[in-house]
Amino acid sequence: MKITKKVISNLNKCYAMSELTWQGKHCFLVAAEKRDPCYVFSEDGEQLDTVWTEPGGVMTMVPVPGADGQFLATHKFYSPNDSADAKIVIATAKDGGWEIRTLCEAPFVHRFGILNRNGVNYLIVCCLKSDHEYKNDWRFPGACYASVLPSDLSVFNEEHPLTLEPIMSDMLRNHGYSKVQIDGYEAAVVGCEEGTFLFRPPVAPGKDWEIDLLCAVPSSDSVLIDFDGDGKLELGTISPFHGNSLTIYHLDEFGNYVPCWKYDAPEKDTEMLHATWAGDLLGRPAWCVGWRKGTRCTIAITYEDGAYRTEFIDKATGCANLMHFVNAAGQDVLVGTNREIDEVAMYTITK
Repeated sequence: MKITKKVISNLNKCYAMSELTWQGKHCFLVAAEKRDPCYVFSEDGEQLDTVWTEPGGVMTMVPVPGADGQFLATHKFYSPNDSADAKIVIATAKDGGWEIRTLCEAPFVHRFGILNRNGVNYLIVCCLKSDHEYKNDWRFPGACYASVLPSDLSVFNEEHPLTLEPIMSDMLRNHGYSKVQIDGYEAAVVGCEEGTFLFRPPVAPGKDWEIDLLCAVPSSDSVLIDFDGDGKLELGTISPFHGNSLTIYHLDEFGNYVPCWKYDAPEKDTEMLHATWAGDLLGRPAWCVGWRKGTRCTIAITYEDGAYRTEFIDKATGCANLMHFVNAAGQDVLVGTNREIDEVAMYTITK
């Protein structure tokens, strides 16, 4: 693959990203982990607007389905030790600016997503922990919460928040979240100390969520993707929490995930694996991963001629998160928040 890099911003502790339709155009958002701004960019990397200047603490941003210039975001998650006041907000473009309102209070919320099943949107909220009393206190496991997400969000604010219901508890270091298409609808892959779980939304409002344990190995982040084209989804995991082990599992004949590949770089070089995206890149399945310590590289993992292969996307950058889209010219673009050097970079990838 040929990679062309373009630095589009030097945002302090840049972290979260999301695609966004704004004024009828394909754009994307980049926001900071600390008390810093959130920006809107055109798909070619031009900064168009500032959504907010503070409070920051943004771990996740998700566009509201079907909306123009509206998205959800976490606020005030500054670190695992400073996130008791975290919440999810609604950002809406208005004439001359952006309106920011509270959707719901969600202490320690790290990741969340919107899943659609049978025409209904569901919000799933993943909280890293449930309490703490001192720095690096992990005695209080996290949990997952959910709610039907109404099409009209105008009624929600700090005085009238959306009600969340618990769907799973006792999830230590509940850190990882990714979305996957499975059986014709959207599901969530959630990673924590107890392993990797698949969350299937209810078949209809009021019904139960379906939750399956895929693998009991502690996971910081996990993805599901069919690398080899056999119709079965492989499981890719980063392990343990903020760990340095990068492994792919394949389903055996008994339906169990067993390890089939491990990234062979010295684990001291791959400390704090963190950025992760899985999907089609140049027409074939790929898993892109970056790490924030050690060599601080970003790689693409693919499967070709019966073997897993890796290629470097960038080095010495410390990528926190990755986002992919196909631009108007039909090119694959990765955007990386290279947090450790305060750099937002676009990578145009061609054959």
